[in-house]
Amino acid sequence: PLTVIRYQLSVNSLVTLKVYDILGREVATLLDDEELEKGVHEIEFDAENFASGVYYYKIEAEQHNENGTSHKFTNVKKMLLLR
Repeated sequence: PLTVIRYQLSVNSLVTLKVYDILGREVATLLDDEELEKGVHEIEFDAENFASGVYYYKIEAEQHNENGTSHKFTNVKKMLLLR
């Protein structure tokens, strides 16, 4: 029940990555406003204590510009956990 979530950042960003169950309840926080450099990243998700079923992970990456503006990217992906 271990999987690797890979993602790529085009710019340095503050990243939050959370996992939700099928009802939308947050079940895990893998990253919480972590400052990461641009490039390819991966993080392990250990689902050993989770029941089989459908889960979603949401990644949010926020970039702050020097002029005070910010850009936010959000994406949600589905995962299927089978035992």
